[in-house]
Amino acid sequence: MELTVLTINTWSRSGPWDRRYPLLRRQIETLAPDVIGMQEVLSDGKRDLASEIVEGLGYEVVFGEAKTMGMGIAFGNAVLSRLPFAGEPRLVPLPNAGTRDRRCLVGARIQTPAGSLPLWCTHLAFRPHHGFVREAQVLAIAKALRETDADLSPILVGDFNARPESTEMRFLRGLHSLEGQSCYLVDTFGEVGTGDGFTRDPARNPFAARHHERPRRIDYVYVGPPDEHGRGVVTEARVALDAVEGGVAGSDHFGVQAIIRY
Repeated sequence: MELTVLTINTWSRSGPWDRRYPLLRRQIETLAPDVIGMQEVLSDGKRDLASEIVEGLGYEVVFGEAKTMGMGIAFGNAVLSRLPFAGEPRLVPLPNAGTRDRRCLVGARIQTPAGSLPLWCTHLAFRPHHGFVREAQVLAIAKALRETDADLSPILVGDFNARPESTEMRFLRGLHSLEGQSCYLVDTFGEVGTGDGFTRDPARNPFAARHHERPRRIDYVYVGPPDEHGRGVVTEARVALDAVEGGVAGSDHFGVQAIIRY
């Protein structure tokens, strides 16, 4: 079995969302991923943005609230799957290290032909100087992943707002310890991707250009190491959802797609 995984920051209702969402939807329909993680998802408690974007494409959606925005609107992350969910989803509020920024980790167990698989989606603190916040957040994420019981290694996707060389991303890849703890996940693009992998790319994305930032790779698909049967080997990873039509991109981020063999 090969599982196609996709992650995208939807940029909530920012910009010309009425033109962006149809473009995102068409690209998702073409890629036909098995599972998706979405960040900056809004929900009014009855309907959420992730469900709106993929309506009719055959996905079940689990939304996790990070914070309330007022007027009954919640902001958070979502996991989507064409395979059935098994058991109850999990919502893990992430530490903010004394700041006012509230983030979360949402997870659900996917029932695949190869066994149960935990799928997690997150969105870390965004300020460049808040590496110390993201370090606390990845520690909490690693703890949640360790406490999850399933047949297959977990998949963790999201907008981490951190470059690959940052301490928090090095921690997730087993290259740095934090508070006497360590973790090991495979950065799928880092393993088999080609090119720079930029997902915030002002040169190509008109919505990223307005922030005058340097291009960065900050969106990831991580997977636990393969087991003794070879289940969990990454075979492909690339930047995705990067079409620009008529000066409009699907989001201010590009996405990441990975294919994992089980």
